[in-house]
Amino acid sequence: MDLDTLAWEPDPPPTRRPVDASRSDIESFMATHERWVLEGCYSDLLAFALPHCTRMIFLNPGVDVCIANCRSRPWEPHKYDTPQEQEANLTGLIEWVQEYETRDDVFSLRSHRELFEAFDGEKIEHTRSGSLANVDVLDRGSDVLT
Repeated sequence: MDLDTLAWEPDPPPTRRPVDASRSDIESFMATHERWVLEGCYSDLLAFALPHCTRMIFLNPGVDVCIANCRSRPWEPHKYDTPQEQEANLTGLIEWVQEYETRDDVFSLRSHRELFEAFDGEKIEHTRSGSLANVDVLDRGSDVLT
């Protein structure tokens, strides 16, 4: 489950949904799937899944790799009406990524690190791009990717 689809209201302008509404959707998703993966940078939403997940995978390749990924990502039609609309947001996205290590919000390195350290189950941190190439994220049950 891409948490972007649960975290934001569907209509412009971009507005965060109430956390309780997102939580309800996450709980419904987990209840209807025996095995699942939640993916996203929302530590406030990921925290709801931790008591139910079997493994946490922290994707932490560094800011430079994340920026390169932003530049090379394909069009995301579930988020943007056109590739041009997505491209128009690239500068703002890159600026946001550049602040990852210094900001203090639910999207920050600090928040992700706290969530990762607090998790009692199996946890893996990937600090290199491509290091997940041979990992089956559904091989054991229910995972959280942050």
